[in-house]
Amino acid sequence: MKYVIGIDLGTSAVKVLLVNQNGEVCTEISKSYPLIQEKSGYSEQSPEEWVEKTTEALSELVNQLDGEVNNIEGISFSGQMHGLVLLDRHNDVLRPAILWNDTRTTKQCREIYETIDREKLLSITKNPALEGFTLPKLLWIKKHERETFAHAAIFMLPKDYLRYRMTGQIVSEYSDAAGTLLLNVSEKEWSQELCAQFGIDPAICPPLIESHDYVGTITTSFANETGLSPSTKVFTGGADNACGAIGSGILSEGKTLCSIGTSGVILSYEDNKDCDFDGKVHYFNHGVKDAFYTMGVTLAAGYSLSWFKELFNENETFADLLDEVEKVPIGANGLIFTPYLVGERTPYADSVIRASFIGMDASHTKKDFVRATMEGITFSLHESIDIFRESGKTIETIVSIGGGAKNEAWLQMQADIFDAKIVKLESEQGPGMGAAMLAAYGCGWFESLEACADVWIRPVKTYEPIKENVATYKELFSVYKQVYTQTKSLNEALKPFRK
Repeated sequence: MKYVIGIDLGTSAVKVLLVNQNGEVCTEISKSYPLIQEKSGYSEQSPEEWVEKTTEALSELVNQLDGEVNNIEGISFSGQMHGLVLLDRHNDVLRPAILWNDTRTTKQCREIYETIDREKLLSITKNPALEGFTLPKLLWIKKHERETFAHAAIFMLPKDYLRYRMTGQIVSEYSDAAGTLLLNVSEKEWSQELCAQFGIDPAICPPLIESHDYVGTITTSFANETGLSPSTKVFTGGADNACGAIGSGILSEGKTLCSIGTSGVILSYEDNKDCDFDGKVHYFNHGVKDAFYTMGVTLAAGYSLSWFKELFNENETFADLLDEVEKVPIGANGLIFTPYLVGERTPYADSVIRASFIGMDASHTKKDFVRATMEGITFSLHESIDIFRESGKTIETIVSIGGGAKNEAWLQMQADIFDAKIVKLESEQGPGMGAAMLAAYGCGWFESLEACADVWIRPVKTYEPIKENVATYKELFSVYKQVYTQTKSLNEALKPFRK
């Protein structure tokens, strides 16, 4: 049996999947690494941690293969978006990577609009200036760490740096580059105009190729460290959301994805490079050649549940936390949660707003709070679906993956709040599976990603919206949407008191 490996470089851990030609996940190994959070709003990581933990995971995988290592034909990647890795002319890392959920760059986002008209920016990048993107990070480094910026020879995105350490080749691809705010999304090239406007040497932008393209084989030293064959082929890979879409079969017009991980995503396939959402949702290049996707983001989706669990009982499992949550009535007995723990992306693009529990009562139990947290996350994602529908898109069926697909009550909640049929997959590995599919396609196992999806992606259950639940949630959603406007000024007043 032949195999490919999908490597998903996430925010909290790297996950390595060994997948056979039938699309079956034979081995799954995860290795976690820490965040570096020196101040409120700061979020960094050591790129060396990514390399060390990936090496450990691959070594462990090889040790479990019982001599079949030569049957691993290819490797590809999925990676957290927007992160800034700066290398000097010797290709050494200059500082810790600044991650997607770092919000220190509010001033830089304002400076971007002072330099270039918003409509002009949208015409090139299809996206507004937001703190999480890579360009504001570069401008922050340029202003606050001038020596570091002066020594920067090239910038890389997280998965691209990991691939470089495995192959010695420096490249990026369009789905990740689209999240930098430096790519001309329609033309699929770095914007010389934007680089000139912001004093950035275009030479620091990495070469761009397709997500399924062959990069090379792993280096001899990396082969020796992991036990992999030095002839193992390596393919480019894609941004985590693009790979999540590939791994969920979102490969043609009309298909939509709900992915709940650390962040939450509503993603819909687009084959038109000229769609205009006026920056209300993200518009990125897909990991499929010459395709695109629109996407709304909830910054603290699964993170909200993790935060709650760790704050009140860190030793409790998620299964225990969510046990019997379906017995709590819709609306959590009059309790609403807004998941703005680290600010919000869609539809508010607000780095200052923070989370709220509204309606707390002495009679509320822990289960009420858990239910309210789940509903609040889902309401936030529903705001993106609302934007899509208002633009004329029809959304009737949604594939759900990630943490939100692991719990029956949450899947039904999604169906009721989204008022759409929810599809659960046999394997909801999403980004890791998408990376494996890119490797399988690159190895020539299939003539297209769509052909691979037909074999590998298997729905196992659907959840239909319950009419009376849909009506109740519509009432609650109207209350939920008021919380942001009612708490915005309060959170702005509280900002000076944060650490």
